[in-house]
Amino acid sequence: MKPPRATLFRTAAALAALALGAAAVPAVSQTARAAGTQTRAATAEAQWIDRATVVWKVEHTAATAEELRYAHGGTLRLAPAALTDAQKAAYPQLADRPAFRLDPRDRDTAATALRGPLAAVQRAADDPDRVLHRTGVQIPGVLDDLYADRARRAGLGPVFHGGRPTLSVWAPTAHKVSLDLDGRTVAMRRDPGSGVWSVTGSPGWRDKPYRYRVRVWAPSVGKTVTNEVTDPYSTALTADSARSLVTDLADPRLAPAGWASLKKPGAVPLRDARVQELQIRDFSSADRTSAHPGQYLAFTDRGSDGMRHLARLARSGTSYVHLLPAFDFGTVPERRSDQARPDCDLAALPADSDQQQKCVARAADRDGYNWGYDPLHYTVPEGSYASDPDGPARTREFRQMVRGLARAGLRTVMDVVYNHTVAAGQDDKSVLDRIVPGYYQRLLDDGSVATSTCCPGTAPEHAMMGKLVVDSIVTWARQYKVDGFRFDLMGHHPKANILAVRKALDALTPAKDGVDGKSIILYGEGWNFGEVADDARFVQATQRNMAGTGIATFSDRARDAVRGGGPFDEDPRVQGFASGLFTDPNGSPANGGRDEQRARLLHAQDLIKVGLSGNLADYTFTDTGGHRVKGSEVDYDGSPAGYAAAPGDALAYADAHDNETLYDALAYKLPTTTSAADRARAQVVALATATLSQGPALSQAGTDLLRSKSLDRNSFDSGDWFNAVHWDCASGNGFGRGLPPAADNESKWPYAKPLLTNPAVRPGCSEIAGASAAYRDLLRIRTTEKAFSQATAEGVQRALSFPLSGTGETPGVITMRLGPLVVVFNATPSRQTQRVPAVAGTPYALHPVQAGGADATVRTSRYERATGTFSVPARTAAVFTAGAEGRGQLRDQGRGGA
Repeated sequence: MKPPRATLFRTAAALAALALGAAAVPAVSQTARAAGTQTRAATAEAQWIDRATVVWKVEHTAATAEELRYAHGGTLRLAPAALTDAQKAAYPQLADRPAFRLDPRDRDTAATALRGPLAAVQRAADDPDRVLHRTGVQIPGVLDDLYADRARRAGLGPVFHGGRPTLSVWAPTAHKVSLDLDGRTVAMRRDPGSGVWSVTGSPGWRDKPYRYRVRVWAPSVGKTVTNEVTDPYSTALTADSARSLVTDLADPRLAPAGWASLKKPGAVPLRDARVQELQIRDFSSADRTSAHPGQYLAFTDRGSDGMRHLARLARSGTSYVHLLPAFDFGTVPERRSDQARPDCDLAALPADSDQQQKCVARAADRDGYNWGYDPLHYTVPEGSYASDPDGPARTREFRQMVRGLARAGLRTVMDVVYNHTVAAGQDDKSVLDRIVPGYYQRLLDDGSVATSTCCPGTAPEHAMMGKLVVDSIVTWARQYKVDGFRFDLMGHHPKANILAVRKALDALTPAKDGVDGKSIILYGEGWNFGEVADDARFVQATQRNMAGTGIATFSDRARDAVRGGGPFDEDPRVQGFASGLFTDPNGSPANGGRDEQRARLLHAQDLIKVGLSGNLADYTFTDTGGHRVKGSEVDYDGSPAGYAAAPGDALAYADAHDNETLYDALAYKLPTTTSAADRARAQVVALATATLSQGPALSQAGTDLLRSKSLDRNSFDSGDWFNAVHWDCASGNGFGRGLPPAADNESKWPYAKPLLTNPAVRPGCSEIAGASAAYRDLLRIRTTEKAFSQATAEGVQRALSFPLSGTGETPGVITMRLGPLVVVFNATPSRQTQRVPAVAGTPYALHPVQAGGADATVRTSRYERATGTFSVPARTAAVFTAGAEGRGQLRDQGRGGA
């Protein structure tokens, strides 16, 4: 398994713990009260999975007795039992463990026992006071069994009827919940069937600040506490998320002009989506033409450089802007007056200096920058991007952003992070775990919180966390008109949870909800790792498992083949298809000898072919070894390269926010003597492999402009200096802004330092503008040629072939036939000819978009009809199209994957 997400942000402590393989938060302890004496259990190894069953890894004998002990000396008797097949299916990680049944006489007291300290105790059968083993008890399963059927149907958070709000929170283990409303305390009532506490107020409650006051047993501190906590279902917040607001998102005062009648650009099927991934602050923080730098409202500045560029991309075929997390997150002071700024003259420092990163790092904990993968409230816009974080502006301005993108011809995708929270336990930034301790977070066998995602993991396999995911997504779709969702670390969700999201969205209609839910696209990171790996706890939403669902997963196969190596390589100069492997060696011993390089390059070309097919598992072609293979039979680090069932199951990309930008990766990997012009051309070839694939494709904003982060591998907290997109080429592309931050990059500084001062690596306006124009030409071809939009795997098999694939394939060149098109990807540093005997006599010409485009080099591509020979210049992706006569000949020939 490759590192799933090479760069995970978060606090320095969390990163250090992750690097050491340790938990990033203290283990959750459980407490038991036995014989009237409170005693803390060090772990919580017993799991109460339903009202009648406890699973616990202890051996029962005639000399032992097992029981659950709860507050004030209460005891629930246990007897040995066996798990049913249904229970084993629901809890596969527990299938082989000993199970115990609660005595039927004690089951009615389960709800009482769950509201206080609880321990599983094994004692001597003949001596109640001789305890042989004691442990805490994990309770999510039994809570679901007792309450979920009714709780799932509850409307949580603020719900308005006739102008009167009802506030509801699920807190089944709480002793008492009251409402702190604008400084006064209001009693709430518990529904015993659902565990939901609620209260209905007057219309005068509208927009008042509130928190819940929850009195509950907290295992992490071993005592009953009274937590003052915001609403997990908040719809609005005060600054810095201090309090929730009783806000009705349907209030017309929160809608910008024209919101109700907003017309979006036409929906694009997921298989045809071309996505720009964009961080809100990056978009405008360095844009001097924007009136609202760093804010939602920057997307309303129609004349700014950034918005004009997005509009150009939209006209060329980009259909969606994917926004990095824009929900309320926990690591940025929301008031600009509270945000620190680097106190150095960064621009005056040398390109290879270590001072820029030192200065940025000193301000990082209090500046206004973070990617935002640290959720605090899932269903409220982040306040730091609003003109005023205190109140309704964030809601109204998020909607203005969506409207601004729509006016530019773009639909909006949100990056959502339901797989973890910023904190757990009794931390001030823990919301869910302070309301129902030990339920919303995923617990390991010993009761500690799972942190494989970098941070305290959530458990969407539990009914009410799964409900929160679905309810939150539906709110963003209905109330904010979001057109798509990208799930962070989606493989940590059950497949069933993501399918429940799909079902809920499909039920939304324009007449009833103001949106067509079926047009909303879904995709995510289907990586397979951590405590849930290989379906250990449930069927995961991983690459393999999501095939055929219409929900896409990121495909890293072709990405790695195109770039070369990986983000954790000791030597970052490991080359790939677009970075000169074998064809333009950089001299690094990490690339191996010539024979090894050639073999690796040819295998990379097979991986790219699978990617061009849409990563189809059953797509059949001849590999570079001369064998007839399916995509699933091509090896990708021990896994099948092809896993998709249909175009649209896999999302292609050459770079995203994680790891070095494409330009920076190529800066490391291309020979140091490679000119800026050739670097730009290599970048376009790399982008072409994703852009011209079957299925959806994504690129990081600014990649077409050769965007650099000065070689920073993990810029989640590197501030505006390293992250900002520079839309004006006169400002450069971000390269040479100092050595990248030490925390994630210092080991690469010996390689980075000479590059940052190398003039050949720093592009000028001609290279930046030329790369962007060439990329837009490829987008136009992709979105106007129907051959790129095959709806089925069978259609791809008929239309797509690689006629020169086999033992004689040219290293560094891929020739693709697709319906009436021939595409030659020449990643080598020299002109290449590709003779395709099967098309001899068929009239081909360079595609009109490229023939009339901005790239003078691609216009030198040639085709010789008599021999079927295509000639393509160095580092160029050229698309040829058959004329009307040729298209007729091709229809007569019939085709199949070669």
